[in-house]
Amino acid sequence: MKPKILNVKQVSISKEAEFGENVNIGLNVVIKGHCKIGNNVNIGSNSIIFESTIGDDCEIECSVIEESMVGAKCKIGPFAHLRPNSFLASNVKIGNFVEVKNSSIGFGSKASHLAYIGDVDIGEKVNIGCGVIFANYNGKEKNRSKVGDEAFIGSNCNIIAPVNIAKRSYICAGTTVTNSTEESDFVIGRVRQEVKPKKAERYLKRGK
Repeated sequence: MKPKILNVKQVSISKEAEFGENVNIGLNVVIKGHCKIGNNVNIGSNSIIFESTIGDDCEIECSVIEESMVGAKCKIGPFAHLRPNSFLASNVKIGNFVEVKNSSIGFGSKASHLAYIGDVDIGEKVNIGCGVIFANYNGKEKNRSKVGDEAFIGSNCNIIAPVNIAKRSYICAGTTVTNSTEESDFVIGRVRQEVKPKKAERYLKRGK
């Protein structure tokens, strides 16, 4: 099938690319290599897709997808980056400024903004909060982590590989995880807040 292209002069599509029915392509889109695009897919302007498969009913907005597989009804972007060997099941959301590398993400899971997901297998219906980092490299080697179904990872968490976050675990915002969890564990690891009453004004004056 031929896709619906907003402006033929402002796209680059390889001859090897295959398209299903009702595919819409915006401005400045580049589709390179052997790509397979499913039915009812919208590829927004300024997106790049290279050697990848996109399932039916997906929305891709201003994002880069390389050597990856995206399941049906996924929402990607804006400004997301799927690096090689990323595998998304159906109904996954990868939002603003999220990078995924060499990872699998299960049905219904979401990382809506500002996260790095590298070398990890994520189960179904997992929430990845804003600012979450999967720290996969220790300076010598890459390590892999796992996140079970229905786990919740709060904002600004660091997951230090290799760890196994069990299903339905709850990782509180701001926690650094260095050890694996058991099912339904509640995990919190923060420095306690210290308050010095009325000291802010004196501190600020000292710097002048």
